[in-house]
Amino acid sequence: MKNKKNKKNEQVEKIEATSAVARVTEIIASSPISFEDAVAVGVARACKTLKNVTGAWVQDQKVDIEDGKITCFRVILKVTFVLND
Repeated sequence: MKNKKNKKNEQVEKIEATSAVARVTEIIASSPISFEDAVAVGVARACKTLKNVTGAWVQDQKVDIEDGKITCFRVILKVTFVLND
């Protein structure tokens, strides 16, 4: 805890400091539809398994191609989740 002075009426109030520890994990997700859908699939799966998911970002993306056509969109996601106390 730390003390904070209120300049207006010189009161001292106690402010409780909160801290958290987060972890980042990597997952790979795919979709035959689009990169956006692959991200949605990955986030949905991460939220099903992990608790306290707070964010995700795309580290990389690629496509699978057969006969000159895209058959699969893949994303590598970094997923952040806060660890329980």
